[in-house]
Amino acid sequence: MALFTKYKKRSRLRYGLYLLLGLLALPYLLTLVYTVVPPPVTTMMVWKKTFDGNAIDYRWRPLADTSQNLVRSVVTAEDARICEHAGIDWEVFQTVAMEALENEGGPSRGGSTITQQVAKNLFLWPSRSYVRKALELPLALWIDLVWSKRRIVEVYVNTAEWAPGVYGAEAAAQYHFRKSAKALTKAHAAQLAAALPNPAVRNAGKPGPKVRRQARTIRKRVNSTVPYLECLKLN
Repeated sequence: MALFTKYKKRSRLRYGLYLLLGLLALPYLLTLVYTVVPPPVTTMMVWKKTFDGNAIDYRWRPLADTSQNLVRSVVTAEDARICEHAGIDWEVFQTVAMEALENEGGPSRGGSTITQQVAKNLFLWPSRSYVRKALELPLALWIDLVWSKRRIVEVYVNTAEWAPGVYGAEAAAQYHFRKSAKALTKAHAAQLAAALPNPAVRNAGKPGPKVRRQARTIRKRVNSTVPYLECLKLN
C-alpha cells in the first residue's frame, strides 16, 4: 500500500511537471503559428477583461493597411533602435536595471523594446515582477529570431491597447478619430504614440498638455529616425 501511494505521488509530480513544461513551451509554439496567422486573442486582452471588466474591441489590419505615419511614430517613441538589437536592447536594459537597484522600492522607467512588449502582450500579464521579466526575455529573443522586424511591429500595433478595451491601430483610429488606421495624419499618429505607454490615463483623441507636448517631440524625432528603420521595409 505504501509503495502504491509513493508511486501515485510520483505520477502526480510527473504529470504536474509535464503540464508545467507544456505551458512554458506553448508560447514558443504559438509564436511559430503567429508568424503567418494573426493572434485571435492575447493573454493581455483576457487579463484586462477579467480584472478591469472592459469589453474587447480588437481589429486586425495588415501593416500595409496602416498609416506609415503611425508606424514611424510608434517605433520612434517606443523603440527607435529596433533594427539594431536582437529583441532586447541590452544597453538600455542594463541602465534601467541599475536605476532600479539604486532606487529600490521607488518608481522605475520602462526600458522594454517593442519585441519585449509583444511577448508580454501576447503571452504574459501586465504587473511588473522578476518572474514575468524572466519569462519575457527569452520569449523576446525567440520572437526576434523567428519573425521579421516588420512582423514584430505589425503584431505590436495590432495587439497593443490604445484605450481601455481598445486593441489594434484600426480600433484606435476609429475610437479616437473616427477614421481608418490607414488615414491617420502625422499629428494624430503622434498623439496615439504619445498616449500608448498609459492609455488608461492618456487620451489620444482628447490630449492633455503632457500628451500634446510628447506628441510634438515625437513628430520632431520621426524624421531623424526614419533612415534607421530600413529593416521595417516601409515605402
